[in-house]
Amino acid sequence: MSKDSLATYLSLASDINLPFKYRQQYNKKAMNTILEQKDDSINKVNLFKVANRYYNMNDWKSYLQTTKLILERATNSRDSIHMAKSYSYLGDYYRSQSISDSSFLNYFKAEKIYLKINDRNNLAKTFLDKANLQYNGGDYFESEISVFKALRILKKENNVNDVLYDCYNLLGILYNEQEEYGKALELHEMALNTLADKSIPADFQLEATSLNNIGFVYLRMQNYSKAKSYFQKSLNQKNLFEENTTLYAIVLDNLAYSKFKLKESDGLPKQFFEALKIRDSLGLKSGVILNKIHLSEYYAFKKDTFKAIQYSKQALALSKNSNKIRNILEALKQIAVVDPVNASAYSREYIQLNDKMLKAERNMGEKFSRIEYETSEIKDQNSNLQEKNKTLVYVFSICTLVGLFFYVYKTQQAKNRELIFKQQQQIANEDIYNLMISQQNDIEMTRIREKKKVAQELHDGVLGRMFGVRISLDSLDKIDEAEAALKRKKYLTELKNIEEDIREISHDLNREKSELINNFVLILNKLFDNQQNTYPSKLITAFDSQIKWELVSNAVKINLYRIVQEALQNCNKYAKAKTITVEFKSEINYLIVSVFDDGVGFNPQRTKNGIGLHNIEYRAAECKGSVTIKSAKGEGTLLLVKIPIDQKINLHKK
Repeated sequence: MSKDSLATYLSLASDINLPFKYRQQYNKKAMNTILEQKDDSINKVNLFKVANRYYNMNDWKSYLQTTKLILERATNSRDSIHMAKSYSYLGDYYRSQSISDSSFLNYFKAEKIYLKINDRNNLAKTFLDKANLQYNGGDYFESEISVFKALRILKKENNVNDVLYDCYNLLGILYNEQEEYGKALELHEMALNTLADKSIPADFQLEATSLNNIGFVYLRMQNYSKAKSYFQKSLNQKNLFEENTTLYAIVLDNLAYSKFKLKESDGLPKQFFEALKIRDSLGLKSGVILNKIHLSEYYAFKKDTFKAIQYSKQALALSKNSNKIRNILEALKQIAVVDPVNASAYSREYIQLNDKMLKAERNMGEKFSRIEYETSEIKDQNSNLQEKNKTLVYVFSICTLVGLFFYVYKTQQAKNRELIFKQQQQIANEDIYNLMISQQNDIEMTRIREKKKVAQELHDGVLGRMFGVRISLDSLDKIDEAEAALKRKKYLTELKNIEEDIREISHDLNREKSELINNFVLILNKLFDNQQNTYPSKLITAFDSQIKWELVSNAVKINLYRIVQEALQNCNKYAKAKTITVEFKSEINYLIVSVFDDGVGFNPQRTKNGIGLHNIEYRAAECKGSVTIKSAKGEGTLLLVKIPIDQKINLHKK
């Protein structure tokens, strides 16, 4: 969607001439367009525009959902400005729903953030929001304090006349409630003076608001003539009905009431009914209740007791349904006047509800005070922390330097210990392998001595005797018998064969001596024999005849031995293999060891290396080699270890 489409949707959503249904649809289209765009600051600004339109059309559910979405996005992106604004909007929502404590809590959260980021203008607006909430809760004193907090900030700022107007206007209303009418009129005049700033949009109808408020002060002073003149001025403001229908209905009702008090009949009761119709169509319950009370008073004055009681009863029923105690009290006060038969019952109910309201207002004021107290505590703590910051910076810097020194020192010590440990481990590996070789050599030397002894016995004993037999047989040549000659040749041939066989055995036994010394393959074969005798898996081994093991260093041999040993243990523990194949191959400049099993396999990418695989990799790295593992579920596992060795090891045997 283009930016032009979004601007069009937003414009149509704020067009008061369109039916509510269409404005709501256009605002939803604007919302969907924004959600398709990148989540950045501009995106959040546009979402606030959508929320404002929902607020203006009293679509509270959509307003709340939009505001919570903005808060979530702002929190995720750590956008303090829009987080604070979201909390302010939530405060407005809960205030509209008469959930005062939740509203105050959200204003408090906004205030904390604005204090932190030093946003003075919005901080002043938040104080003003709190003041309005405290006024609605009947806590006039604290409301007045909050307004003055806002004014202290605003007087140091520029281009804030719109907020100054709201402050003066609210102070005027507060003083009117406290019957300080002179101050009330003075503050409302100050509010009017701020409207000389032409940057404040005229369509807000603020001048009409102030004129109505001044008229209301005079109404409370029972100066009905002046009240009427101000109400008339307010009603005569250009486009009042079109731009602020709610205010128009309020002023019209106030004007009619002033005329009634002046005992004028011009336009009455028509103006009462017109105001009532507007308020009823807009769903303004409090306004409807007040209108019906005024009509009850009017008809009581006209001696129409039936209508007077009828309208007062309607006002009472509606006020009880709205669950606002102030409205109920006003209705009870009026019905007690027009229905003297039941006046005592209404009066008792009035007294009980009035006590309940005072208690509720006191409790609400205490809630607000507790939150304010907590705020003050936090601010005091912040102030104390700022005072201590300089000292803490110096102390922290020194501690950091000392800590860094000890960290470097300890790290170096740890590295030295690790190096010594590796050296000792290497020496231990060499010693272990040398001990194994030494033990194997002792065993083989004993075997060689025994075999040599047997060879000597064969050579010196058996061959000597056989030689004597051959000499004796030679003497048979002197005998002429043809049969004896044939036998003699036969025995001689046989004896020669025996002699050659015995000599060959003797030579073979002596040749084993050099081949068995330092025989790494023999050590591995013992490991393989133990594997086959202990585990059910079939073991297949293969050694490349091109490998000259006598040229491989003991350090490499012991690491290879441990790698194969660890690989076999892993196969036994996890693979569930039927066949295991171990091969040693020679490549140019490399010795390759492979261990393959046809077991269950695993996913090398997901399976975290255990200590066994870690040891294999470590030992291969000790030999400057590499490890490759290939495996998959149900396809077995292949372990490849590639060790660089000197090229001369791979020379073909001559």
